[in-house]
Amino acid sequence: MTTPDIAARRVLGACAALMVGALTLTACGGNANADANSSGDGKGGKGSAKTSTAKIVISAKDGSTAASINTTGVKVSNGRLTDVKMTVAGTGQAVAGAISADGGVWKPKEQLERGTKYQISATAKDGNGRTAAANSIFTTVTSANSFIGTYTPDDGTTVGVGMPVSFNFNKVISDKKAVQSHITVASSSGQKVVGHWFGAQRLDFRPEEYWKAGSKVTMKIDLDGVQGANGVYGVQKKTVTFTIGRSQVSTVDVNTQTMTVVRDGETLKSVPISSGSPEHTTYNGQMVISEKFVQTRMNSQTVGLGGEYDIPDVPHAMRLTSSGTFLHGNYWYNKGNPPFGRQGTSHGCVGLADVQGAQGATNAKWFYDNSLIGDVVIVKNSPDKTVSPDNGLNGWNMSWGEWTAGSAA
Repeated sequence: MTTPDIAARRVLGACAALMVGALTLTACGGNANADANSSGDGKGGKGSAKTSTAKIVISAKDGSTAASINTTGVKVSNGRLTDVKMTVAGTGQAVAGAISADGGVWKPKEQLERGTKYQISATAKDGNGRTAAANSIFTTVTSANSFIGTYTPDDGTTVGVGMPVSFNFNKVISDKKAVQSHITVASSSGQKVVGHWFGAQRLDFRPEEYWKAGSKVTMKIDLDGVQGANGVYGVQKKTVTFTIGRSQVSTVDVNTQTMTVVRDGETLKSVPISSGSPEHTTYNGQMVISEKFVQTRMNSQTVGLGGEYDIPDVPHAMRLTSSGTFLHGNYWYNKGNPPFGRQGTSHGCVGLADVQGAQGATNAKWFYDNSLIGDVVIVKNSPDKTVSPDNGLNGWNMSWGEWTAGSAA
């Protein structure tokens, strides 16, 4: 999952305005639109100056305070850029950039910082060698006046058929329609994909049924300059693609304390499990693996319980809900009376036989090694309620009608 800091390095800009025409450098008291060149014939007088036909446009308008952090750049028409200098105003720190091979565009090599003042000075020549110049001093959009969405899955990943696209925005979104309409998710399978809002800061996308195995999903984020709330603008512009792997859906039957793993319609294996105890039952419903850890610490106090347990090295742990439901290995069970396939003994998780250190050839290791982020685990016949759709990546527990009703687009 992409963290807010990582997502912030992927963002591409907000509220950049175009500065039309060429601004030229002149001496004190001169006209800001004066010609930067003369004919050089020494005659002077009216009509002697010949203005360059090169027109430079700096995307960040001089004096602007909400410039793009990644689409800011320089373009020229009717000429070629000859020199562009960009610095951090005040310190003079140079910002690296490059002019395109055709001389028409200059761009910074790295994303700009938010809330920072910059200066750009650019020169270009037209076909007759006459020079034009332009300058701009501007400030990029601030963190306070911008929002970003941390999203999953990441670009280039392969995920299971249950993996939704999920955005968590770092600020409350009041104009949900504007934000949702600037995020599109499409699959090579042709499945219709619809967004659903969980509150004012989370937006998930999924098709009516699980993704088709082997399909390619493309997400286009075009939030650059989109107003999500009063005075708060998006700064992300990016295309993300990920692949849907094979279809794997595993069903946990609490009545029989077994889990049946089905891949591409064929049963791979049926393994004994131990679900939640009668006092701490396991949720029913369709749950999506959202994280995987070879080993992790589990402390009962972090899920609202007392001091029942604190295990520093739980092996082969796979998260099913944000509230703390995992499918994981269990090495601390009673070796003289193993619960797997017989009774529920956990605090709500689904446990499989394992060994300390996560090194043995166990059922837990087998399932871990054969699972992807985005695989589906279905729990049935538990005395508990169905898991809430927003508790983890579990929107599959809503009907299609309920899901589409939560769309703002």
